[in-house]
Amino acid sequence: MTDAFIYDAARTPRGKGRKDGSLHEVTSLTLSAGLLNAMKERNGLEGHAVEDLIWGNVTQVKEQGGCLARSAVLASDLDESIPGLSINRFCASGMEAVNLAANQIQGGAGNGYLAGGVEMMGRVAMGSDGAAIAVDPSLAMKSYFVPQGISADIIATEYGFTREEADALAVESQKRAAKAWEEGRFDKSIVPVKDQNGLTILDRDEYMRPGTTTEDLGKLKASFQEMGEIMPGFDKVAMLKYPHLDHINHIHHAGNSSGIVDGAAAVLIGNEEFGKANGLTPRARIRATAKIGTDPTIMLTGPVPVTEKILSDSGMSIGDIDLFEVNEAFASVVLRFMQAFQVDPARVNVNGGSIAMGHPLGATGAIIIGTLLDELERQDKTTGLATLCIASGMGAATIIERV
Repeated sequence: MTDAFIYDAARTPRGKGRKDGSLHEVTSLTLSAGLLNAMKERNGLEGHAVEDLIWGNVTQVKEQGGCLARSAVLASDLDESIPGLSINRFCASGMEAVNLAANQIQGGAGNGYLAGGVEMMGRVAMGSDGAAIAVDPSLAMKSYFVPQGISADIIATEYGFTREEADALAVESQKRAAKAWEEGRFDKSIVPVKDQNGLTILDRDEYMRPGTTTEDLGKLKASFQEMGEIMPGFDKVAMLKYPHLDHINHIHHAGNSSGIVDGAAAVLIGNEEFGKANGLTPRARIRATAKIGTDPTIMLTGPVPVTEKILSDSGMSIGDIDLFEVNEAFASVVLRFMQAFQVDPARVNVNGGSIAMGHPLGATGAIIIGTLLDELERQDKTTGLATLCIASGMGAATIIERV
């Protein structure tokens, strides 16, 4: 099988996904095109340099609809001969774009691809596409649907995680993200967002709250307790599915859950021939990819079984992995991953995660692959695993290996 290598990875800073966020006036199309132009310039991509652009975004309506990938190619300086494919695997869309591109290369369908994703959560609201699993009673009842926040609280209840543990993880994420920025660990991958006059709009993740303490978080109200216990009473739905639970321990709130932000990320992937043709040196090999379906009610436990699957498929063990990126959708997701594999927390999300910097749904999977690669290089380590939980009960993972 042909090897698929990562030649470059870049992302925009993440802006607050609100009307007062720095990127609120920037569309998904503009943000995508700007990042693609940067990838073209950074790597000297001319003509039909890549086979395709595979671009993830979750809420594919309004300005994020209509095959945004192809629109982004046409809005950018890339050659119009490059097509575009928009994909949606919820929170793993950016990772699935990278994995799909790698699989295409490994199978001989082209020498090079651009892959990644975007989400402007401050402009196109999460859930505004009307997902069937949430709004169609025939499916919602069959799957015992509950919102993701309730799912995160079910994980905490099922596996014994406390509010104090979740808050401590959140504070550590803030500290690590602040340190990473202070030490310039993201410098090689950040592409500042500029306006049409070339003036910088945003050059740093703006969601972070580096001074956050556990005392601060302790004052916050649990975000999902009311919808769980009172209206519409999702706790009762959960306990129908899991009758061994006599209550749901609501530990999550805005401070220990991922932030709503705007952002984009891109990865340049190719085989050896692609690198030689474009004068590029590979940074890492995509060693394995995996995806899996899981229980749709607890929903967010996917990183555990998909990690078991990708390790089994690749003949590896957890001890073969030097560093981990586990998307911080909610604190309990990362706590469960570390509990399941007895992983040293010092090797997980070394530079903070989505609790501190935010989770632009369609981009995050590509973001954490790039962050993982940068950190492997910084620490002179070899192998890393990135993984995300996914709505409706799925998991995705990628193992990369420096070359």
